[in-house]
Amino acid sequence: MKPQLLTLPKILDPRGNLTFVENGAQVPFEIRRAYWIYDVPGGEERHGHAFRTASELIVALSGSFDVVVDSGSGEERISLGRSFYGLHVPPMTWRRIDNFSTNSVALVLSSTNYDERDYLRDKGEWLKMLNGGEQPHAVTDTAKAWDYDFNRRNSLDDCRIVELSRICHPNGSLTVVDNSDNLFPIKRVFYLYDVPGDSERGGHSHFRAHEFIIAASGSFDVTLTDGVDERKFSLNRPYKALYIPNGIWRSLDNFSSGSVSLVLTSELYSEDDYCRSMRRFKEIYVEG
Repeated sequence: MKPQLLTLPKILDPRGNLTFVENGAQVPFEIRRAYWIYDVPGGEERHGHAFRTASELIVALSGSFDVVVDSGSGEERISLGRSFYGLHVPPMTWRRIDNFSTNSVALVLSSTNYDERDYLRDKGEWLKMLNGGEQPHAVTDTAKAWDYDFNRRNSLDDCRIVELSRICHPNGSLTVVDNSDNLFPIKRVFYLYDVPGDSERGGHSHFRAHEFIIAASGSFDVTLTDGVDERKFSLNRPYKALYIPNGIWRSLDNFSSGSVSLVLTSELYSEDDYCRSMRRFKEIYVEG
């Protein structure tokens, strides 16, 4: 299988556009890990490697960059610069990322949890395996079972800023959320972009979905309420996530120019999971 440029859904909205990726839908795998690369100095390169078993989807959340891929028949350079395009990179494909523009952010969704044994960092070893037809070893899925009481009544005290990993290198920083140690499994990823500064997004709660909201680029505010109290959080670092459990109303505003709101969520999309009426929200969570 060769790398393929995929057109992802793009939901147009005057308040800002939205693109999403769900398990087994827009990509032919289930998401086990999400990471994003940022603060890459101009002219730097993210070093090449291949995966024995992992598939990836690479998206330019902000700015642009090139992905150089090789399936064994020579290198091909693919430019990414639109948030609604993603490059599917299958296993045993050598790839590197370079030609980063200023303030670019690369989002990578992976089919496996982190396992150093799955990496091939030596191109000679990769070629030997590829030409020799050696079968990759199976990587054990270490994602923990999610045991959660969805009838639990959450409050603002259950919402918090989570300091995510921040791996710093001279050629850019990297932040990872892995299903093996996350608060909840990632089943859907979506992001808001091209958001006018005076727009407001959100204005709903979820009956089941838990979310991480991250300012992958720029900044914005998130206002939360449990129907009784209200609290505002300012997000402006790509390594800090706002954790929101189910049953909490949220709205987003005060977007800076070029900001991107990245959301990792525990559920596949279902309109039945949304409560979009504040009156109904209060009837269920306050008066009920």
